[in-house]
Formats: sequence, structure tokens, C-alpha cells
Amino acid sequence: MVDTKKVEISPSSLMTVILAFAANLLVAGAKTIAAVLTGSASMIAEAAHSWADTGNQVFLLVAERRSSKQRDVAHPMGYGREAYVWSMFAAFGLFTAGAVVSVMHGIQQLFAPEPASDFAVAYVVLSISFVLEGGSFVQAFRQARSSARELERRTLEQVLKSSDPTMRAVFAEDSAALIGLIIAFLGIFLHQLTGSPLPDALGSISVGLLLGVIAVVLIDRNRRFLVGQGVTPELERSMAIRVLEHGEIERLTYLHLEFVGPRKLYLVAAVDIKGDLREHEVAVALRRVERELEDEETVEEAVLTLATPDEPSLPFGVPGQSPAVE
Repeated sequence: MVDTKKVEISPSSLMTVILAFAANLLVAGAKTIAAVLTGSASMIAEAAHSWADTGNQVFLLVAERRSSKQRDVAHPMGYGREAYVWSMFAAFGLFTAGAVVSVMHGIQQLFAPEPASDFAVAYVVLSISFVLEGGSFVQAFRQARSSARELERRTLEQVLKSSDPTMRAVFAEDSAALIGLIIAFLGIFLHQLTGSPLPDALGSISVGLLLGVIAVVLIDRNRRFLVGQGVTPELERSMAIRVLEHGEIERLTYLHLEFVGPRKLYLVAAVDIKGDLREHEVAVALRRVERELEDEETVEEAVLTLATPDEPSLPFGVPGQSPAVE
């Protein structure tokens, strides 16, 4: 039976994406104007970077919207994996529109340098951009830190391991934006100081390489969740405890967990029911536990089957409070 319960968009994820989109749009426009006025290779790379980030926020907004759709007969496990598909598109966009353009322009400047001027304009735009990007990063950092605290993890560890691709993408892109601004500032400053376009060109190439590394990491993380990312031992233990907490369950002999979306799990378990119930009573008890598990926000679908007497119990401890789903 397909349950059509509604899955809401995470307010924190949505706010993170909206703030990132607004910041990137303003910054992209300012950097483009500065790039035209100054002719700086690093500033052109930064403009390409910000336009790529702006386009990526659109993909992430689509990811948030489409992954929150109700599950139906055609998609009995819901639409949660849409988040990883659209986040993958965003990562490819960052690689092509940001990394490749920046590296190519930097190489062109090495062999055919163009004069740069109006350095003060570049410094003003970089300073304003740093403030705007910093505000977006603070929102992403707060969301990541809040999730990390629930799971007793370090913030960076949570960013890498989280099943939420939107939070990971915005955190990574905002971090890269701040680092890129510092690289661009150094490239432009050394260009002005030495009169040589070489530091500026190298700055453009460095920004591109930075974006390329970030894009590859994001692509890899989304790929892992699309093909079936395994859960951590901590999450497996917490979900086993949730199953064992139900009064009808005597023991647990098999547990399969699979992410079907951000913070959404498909659960399959083999259990032993307490007592010596008749066949129809066992079926009713199993279905009742399944429905109770699915009433929890993190379980999209639960399937329980009976364990045989010779199957050993899984080595999970005494039931207690379980942590949040990553």
C-alpha cells in the first residue's frame, strides 16, 4: 500500500538556498561590471564563478521542490532522490561554467596578457562580495553545525556525510567563494604591485582549480547516494533501537537501511514477535509496527518479515534514546 503522506521542504535548507541565490546574484552583477572596467583575469574568473553559483542555486531550488513531492503509485519510495539528481546538475554546472572558464581564461592571459586598470574598483567589489558571501556562508554554517550537534559530529564531518545535498552544496560553494575572493585579491594586488599580469593570470587559474576540486567532491557525494550510500554504524544502531523499542518485537535478526532522499530511509528488517501468536495475529502485529515506524518523519517505507528460530540476533544493545537521522 502506498502512503501519500506529504513531505515538507526543510525551512532551514530553503532559507540557505534563497540567501545564497540572492547573494550570488548581486555579487555576480558587481563582479561582471568590475571585470569589464578593470580587465583583471582574476576578476573575470570570479565573475564566472559567481554566475555559475547563481545558476546552481536555481538547480538546488528545483531539487528542494521536486524531492519534497508526495510519493505515489509511480514512485512508491517517493521523489527524494531527485535532490541528488539536481544537485549533481549543479555540481556539473560549477565545474563547466566556473572551473573550466576560469582556467581557460587564466591560460589565455598567460600567453596573451591584457592590461588591467581601475584596481580600486576591483578592491571595492571584492570587499562587498566578501561581506555578502560571508552572510550566506554563516547561514550555511549554522545549518551544518546544528545538524552536526544532533549527531555529535564535527561540522565538516557532517557536511561530507550528510544525506542533505543542498546543505552540502551551499556550504561548499560559499566556502569556495570566500577562498576564491582571497585568491583574486592577492592576484590583483600583486598585478598592481609588480606591474606583471602573471599573478593575476595565476589567480584566475587557481580559482578555477579550486572550483574544479569542489565540483568533483560534490559530484562524488551525489553519485554515492544515487547508487546506494550505506548508512553509518551509528545510524544503523539508532534505527535498530527504534525497531526494538516496539513492544511486540522480541529480537532483530536482519536490518537493511537505504537512503531514498535527504533524511529519508527505506527500512527492511527480519524480527521475532513476542509470544506464540496465530498467523493472522502475527501479520496484524507486523503491519502495525510497520505503520508506526512509517509515522516517524525519517522512515519513508518499512517492510518487516519474520525471523527463523536459528537466525542469530543482531548485536545491538539495550534500547534507549536514538540520535537524529543524518
